[in-house]
Amino acid sequence: MVAPLYTTASGLLFHAGKILVVTVGLPARGKTHIARALERYLRWMGIKTQVLSLGDYRRKVIGGATKLPPDYFTLGEKSAETMALRQSVAEGCEQQIWNFFNSGGQVVIYDANNGTRAARQKLAEKFDKEGIHVVMMESVCDNVKVIERNIRSVKISSPDYKGWDPDKAVEDYWSRIRDHEKYYEPVEETTWPFIRIINVGEKIMVNDIRGYLQSRIVFFLMNIHNRHRRIYFARSGQSLMEHSYKSDSDLSPSGWEYAEKLKEFVMARRKNSVEEKPGNSRRLVVWTSARRRSHHTAWPFLTADVAKDVKVVEKPQMSEINPGVWDGLTPDQVKKYYPDEWERFVKDPYAYRAPRAESYHDLCVRVESILVELEREQEDLLIIGHASVIRCLLAYLIGLPASEIPAIEIARGDLLEVVPTSYGVHSQAFHFWDGPGRNNGDEPGEPGKDEKNFYENYAEDTKGKRKIGFENAE
Repeated sequence: MVAPLYTTASGLLFHAGKILVVTVGLPARGKTHIARALERYLRWMGIKTQVLSLGDYRRKVIGGATKLPPDYFTLGEKSAETMALRQSVAEGCEQQIWNFFNSGGQVVIYDANNGTRAARQKLAEKFDKEGIHVVMMESVCDNVKVIERNIRSVKISSPDYKGWDPDKAVEDYWSRIRDHEKYYEPVEETTWPFIRIINVGEKIMVNDIRGYLQSRIVFFLMNIHNRHRRIYFARSGQSLMEHSYKSDSDLSPSGWEYAEKLKEFVMARRKNSVEEKPGNSRRLVVWTSARRRSHHTAWPFLTADVAKDVKVVEKPQMSEINPGVWDGLTPDQVKKYYPDEWERFVKDPYAYRAPRAESYHDLCVRVESILVELEREQEDLLIIGHASVIRCLLAYLIGLPASEIPAIEIARGDLLEVVPTSYGVHSQAFHFWDGPGRNNGDEPGEPGKDEKNFYENYAEDTKGKRKIGFENAE
């Protein structure tokens, strides 16, 4: 989304060429988490990016660990059968890398251990000869608690350990790690650009990073972590003048009631999550825009009973999208008074900018700094915002294409919960409000529906609207 709205003959952006990011590190060092997070960010920038995991490819073509020879994961002497099998898997995954580059892809993140200098050198030379830039990305972790958390939260839930006793799976994975430690060679060679990440974001070292895109990769990696946290999204309460962007009106009586219900529901949900997973000592951070209806929806969180566990922060970048001359108009009125602009808008709702307005692309560029802060935030986070802003943030987290952003339905009265994981995100939707201001159904004129708030309700007015794949948890 941050990328300029242009295409080139090669399909490559930022004059950066093609880049192969080779992950390096012992097992359970957060490589997959880092790789998936970087993939999400680069795709947001408009870069054609893909993570190709050697482990995922091996499980796809062979199966779980129970179907492998006993010496498959050991790095010492191996049988001829095991050597041939490992070679076949490596060559097959490597061919997938070539296929992605040949089909127009720009960045591949090769997710594997790559623990020896000889193996890294051989791989890098092969792609360098074809004009592909190679960057080593090493994840180093000496914090035993972080490693143990990675094993229990990610590794033992993989298909390799399906049906295993959790403690025995952890013990088996530790034995795999100890075997790798005997042969592991850290990245000390300066032949290739490299990024070394220590304890998943605690410290970062770089060598010979060149160009805009590689620098953006480093910038992003400086802001990530892999601590478990929950991210909640909710629309602000109903305001006195819903249809006016310029008025910045306060909450209506129903809006204040909604704010109280939101606080009660969020705090109850957090209490339940602590009971499900003891030891959660994270605070709740609440982000709002600087608009009254957003910030005032967070006021109940400042009451004495919960204030000690909550921090409320205004983010001016999170103001709703500016509708320009369409402010206060319904879609039917826009069609009538601005027929040419309407025709251009429906052809590309993401990129088109109405007169004196913002496009969704403009909005995505504006909230990019919010995305970086979102990645850096380690506490539980509640974002009380406008539908247009929430659409952009959700699209980033879930990985939706830009073209679908304007049609994502964000209903007032639903709390959306997103939990980032190493292999994507887990999402749920909780319904907590049915009062005035909630959008129900597709037809204009329903109770509580403001027909004049064009951008806030455009998705709800669109037939075939895009509903995010959240699990409903009433």
